[in-house]
Amino acid sequence: MAVNFPFSLLLLLALFLSLSSQTHSAGPNKPRDDLVRSSCVHASYPDICRRTLSSYDGPANTPRDLAQAAVKVSLTRACKVSGYLTTVRSGSKREQSALRDCVDQVGDSVDELSKTLSELQHIRTGGGGATFRWQMSNAETWVSAALTNEDTCLDGFREIDGKVRVDVRRKITNVARVTSNALCAYDPTLIMNVNEFLLNIKWVLVTVIRLWINPLRNNK
Repeated sequence: MAVNFPFSLLLLLALFLSLSSQTHSAGPNKPRDDLVRSSCVHASYPDICRRTLSSYDGPANTPRDLAQAAVKVSLTRACKVSGYLTTVRSGSKREQSALRDCVDQVGDSVDELSKTLSELQHIRTGGGGATFRWQMSNAETWVSAALTNEDTCLDGFREIDGKVRVDVRRKITNVARVTSNALCAYDPTLIMNVNEFLLNIKWVLVTVIRLWINPLRNNK
């Protein structure tokens, strides 16, 4: 008697084979340039992403390395801008108020990016993936909050003219773009250990097959 597999199960099998191939090709042996290029495809600012990650001095041989590198670059630039803002002198009260707010907001960004980096450095892929997903969610939330703070700083200078506005907007825009790229650097299917990821997919596959086979047994 022929066994007819449901279409949804066939789709899941195809997905498993596809992801197996993708995760294998994204392994640690992939050339750095190829890894940077593939990681920056979906970045908000691909050219900036490629330049910053290609010139990064630290390790960048795996997707997890690149995710950390993207945050480190953003954190370094945010720290530099934070230091710069404390040295800026302005005349008008409006500029002074915008600068004070911006110092606070960029300071918050530095704190959030630091938390993100710490989370990425302690990523755990065991435990069926639940801990991993929670940690990745935390990291993404903090990077998103950092980007929001940087955008808020820019908004504070929207109606201010003069050299201070030009300088601050240029520096903050640069940081915001790098941070935006960092937000796009997270691909859980690549950052997760390949074997762990495939184990999770296999578990789903086995579960679906069992759910499909049990009704057949009950109908005999």
